[in-house]
Amino acid sequence: MTLQEATFSLLNKLRVIYSASEAAAITDLVMEQLTGSDKTERMLYKNNPITNEEVERLGHYTERLLQQEPVQYVLNESWFCGLKFYVDKKVLIPRPETEELVEWIISNCKFPIDQLEILDIGTGSGCIPVTLKRRLRKAVVTACDISETALGVARKNAARLGADVNFLQLDILDRSKWPALPRFDIIVSNPPYIPENNKASMDPNVLQYEPHTALFVPDNNALLFYKAIAELGKSHLDQNGTLFFEIHEDLGLAIMDLLAKAGYQAELKKDMQGKDRMIKAELG
Repeated sequence: MTLQEATFSLLNKLRVIYSASEAAAITDLVMEQLTGSDKTERMLYKNNPITNEEVERLGHYTERLLQQEPVQYVLNESWFCGLKFYVDKKVLIPRPETEELVEWIISNCKFPIDQLEILDIGTGSGCIPVTLKRRLRKAVVTACDISETALGVARKNAARLGADVNFLQLDILDRSKWPALPRFDIIVSNPPYIPENNKASMDPNVLQYEPHTALFVPDNNALLFYKAIAELGKSHLDQNGTLFFEIHEDLGLAIMDLLAKAGYQAELKKDMQGKDRMIKAELG
């Protein structure tokens, strides 16, 4: 089987369940990892045969992809802010809108930074704290998650990407654990925020494969994490400290109201798709 034949074989199979553009994007990711060559190089050698080992791996990948398993889990990799992160089903796949949140945090930092204490709550793959540590070298970055298996993934990414991040297993809803935490200049979180009743409208590749504990909140208490973190901020943010949140696009006004009642001055920001997806808040 030539490289071109392998590419077209995968592409045609994926077109059955994905749009043409999605199928092409997934095929490109798979073939790049399979061969170690970018698209331009693969075009130059399109008539070269692929090895038996590559044929076997391609068959394995194809079988999983046709079950609508996300390509990031199949390949165990996901790009975020120009960095390649390891991901598996223990953690959420990093999203482009979260990249926008990280860039917003960095743009709000006053340089040069002598000392900055940052806490990321619900860290998952570690994409937020690892990227912040890489970009804000002098910052002291701490990240917590309720899941020890998720923290294992985050620690792996921090080690692979050379980021000195402090990781803690912590249920942020357990207020009895808060006194052990230091004070911070920045607290950031992309917490679970999808109401349970949204499940019926979600794509199968998200619903069947990504960890539900990192996605969903009860329909009658969709803001529980934002409420808890706002309360934490009142006791654990330094003077002029800031909260940063990623939010559900439908919950922006409700979270702004919650923060106002808690004594914060907040700003709601749209992502590149024009959706309300980020909030910055400071104690008034």
